[in-house]
Amino acid sequence: MNHAPDFESRNIATTAEAERARYHALFNAIDDGFCIIEFFDGPHGPLSDYVHTEANPGYERHTGIAGVVGKTLREIDPIEADRWIELYGSVLRTGEPIRFERYFLTAGRHIEVSAARVEPASLRQVSVLFRDVSARKKAEEALRASEALARVNSERVQLALAAGAIIGTWFWDLPNDRFTVDEPFAHVFGLDPAQGRDGLSLAQVIANVHPDDRGGLIHAISDVIQRGGHYAHQYRVRRADGRYYWIEANGRVDHGPDGTPLSFPGVLLDVEERRAVEAERDRAAASLRALNDTLEQRVIERTAELMRAEEQLRQAQKMEAVGQLTGGLAHDFNNLLAGVSGSLQLLSIRLSQGRLADVDKYVVAAQGAVRRAAALTHRLLAFSRRQTLDPRSTDVNALVNGMTDLIQRTVGPGIKVEAIGVAGLWPALVDAGQLENALLNLCINARDAMPNGGRITIETANKWIDRSAAHSHDMPEGQYLSLCVTDTGTGMSPDVIAKAFDPFFTTKPMGMGTGLGLSMIYGFAKQSGGQVRIYSEVGQGTTVCIYLPRFYGDVDSQTLDHDADSPIAGTEAGETILVVDDEPSVRMLITDVLEELGYTVIEAADSVAGLRLLQSNVRIDLLVSDVGLPGGMNGRQMADAARQTRPGLKVLFITGYAENSIIGNGHLEPGMQVMTKPFALETFSARVREMVDASS
Repeated sequence: MNHAPDFESRNIATTAEAERARYHALFNAIDDGFCIIEFFDGPHGPLSDYVHTEANPGYERHTGIAGVVGKTLREIDPIEADRWIELYGSVLRTGEPIRFERYFLTAGRHIEVSAARVEPASLRQVSVLFRDVSARKKAEEALRASEALARVNSERVQLALAAGAIIGTWFWDLPNDRFTVDEPFAHVFGLDPAQGRDGLSLAQVIANVHPDDRGGLIHAISDVIQRGGHYAHQYRVRRADGRYYWIEANGRVDHGPDGTPLSFPGVLLDVEERRAVEAERDRAAASLRALNDTLEQRVIERTAELMRAEEQLRQAQKMEAVGQLTGGLAHDFNNLLAGVSGSLQLLSIRLSQGRLADVDKYVVAAQGAVRRAAALTHRLLAFSRRQTLDPRSTDVNALVNGMTDLIQRTVGPGIKVEAIGVAGLWPALVDAGQLENALLNLCINARDAMPNGGRITIETANKWIDRSAAHSHDMPEGQYLSLCVTDTGTGMSPDVIAKAFDPFFTTKPMGMGTGLGLSMIYGFAKQSGGQVRIYSEVGQGTTVCIYLPRFYGDVDSQTLDHDADSPIAGTEAGETILVVDDEPSVRMLITDVLEELGYTVIEAADSVAGLRLLQSNVRIDLLVSDVGLPGGMNGRQMADAARQTRPGLKVLFITGYAENSIIGNGHLEPGMQVMTKPFALETFSARVREMVDASS
């Protein structure tokens, strides 16, 4: 029996299988994009969509689209699906290949797309190649060189080899150590093409590699043969003109089931131009870094210069404000001191002359100047947020209602005053007396803005200040109650609003105002934890709103006593009062007043002497103490120390200036109260009587 035909068939099949394996290895080894798509009929008509049946690893690198195999075009690119279907569908219908350029945003590359029908047409398949247009000519040379090798599935393999700047291919049979190359490869390495077809040794192949690159190449080859998988390495090769050119070898080592290296196919890419571009890019990047470093230094220097200029400007503005402040103070206090000094001098002259009939008017004049000086001082302390406050839980609606008649009498009959209090107004922890002063001040300003009459509306409301409003109002988020005074007067321009809270700024004629009213209100509101804001347009009137934090507690039922002329009450029980103050004149005046009322008075000039008396067995019914004292302890500390042995001690602090933190930020212990210097002796006496009576 003759078995020759069977042997020949098997030999042909084996060869074909080897060729297919070789081409398939080449197809997967190349670094550029390729895919096969198959059309099908859908809801949009015949050939209305296609699915990717095959795609090499380079497809994702060139298009930026991952995982396309098994997906339809409408799943991948629903926006431009119809355009792609029309392009590739025409290839399938006509059999005519197409070629066009397109920028793939997902990959950031300009790609030349080539599409051809896979025969026979009944397969309904189109093959697509994606390649860099900058390598078109060299890719075409690689395509012609690969035509002799691509006898099986020639169109697919030719398209694969055409991807990128391919200038040669090789196939290394590792078990037999047979290195075969195509003619372009041999040309690049300066080899005989005939020897390249017959087989070469690795030493022959790398003979023209640059000496500096040969060691790295051998190491890279050994590494990929050992581990298998993808291979890519760049090195220089001496070509026919004697110069060295950069190339990149791309390939893949396949292992057998037992891990034995079997084949090593690959392609050569010309990267000379790419390396030159990269080198130029690196030089440009280095230049840019140097420029950025220089620019950064210039920016730092310029910023420092601007900061110095801004600091100088702030210092100049600060000095201008201080000059304006001291100038205004000097002017006002000189006038007040002239009234006090002149009254005292005339008082002394009249007393020496025995003319007692004229004494009272000079006393009244001096006291009036002192009251105005005290008011000016309070305004300054309020502006600086250093006034001594006596905050208590306050019903602001009740405060406004109690002030309405006084405000109406003050502004006159030509102006109508209307108070609108919201129901359920939250209480505020505030110095009610200072709030009354602020309200009266705002109403007087409103009156002055309406020379021909008008209307003043006083309105209260509960406010939720969210993050946005808190940012625009320069205040913390939270719950506030507002007290707003609105007039129908001349209004204020933006530049006037911007300066309204500055000390001594006023739009009134000389002698018609100190310019401290709004600055006092601003300082009082800030010191109370709130804010004040102005809303106005020229000719449309003005609204000034004081915002005070909501107080979570009961409203104090104590009302303010506005009667400063009540008679001085005395005592008949012989109570003892300790007066601690470092100012001798103040101690003398207070002692004289209290002794005239019948109290026994003990004096101390500092906290050490005062505490020694408080820790003795001497009867003390009330401690009257300044806050700022020499001796190492302030008045509050002395009082707290005394209460260790006298827990029920009543304390009245008297102060002209004090940080609220010294006396407890307004949160005084039970049995402690505070009065601000200067004060009317009648008011002082009434407060002492009230506190002594409470302890008896």
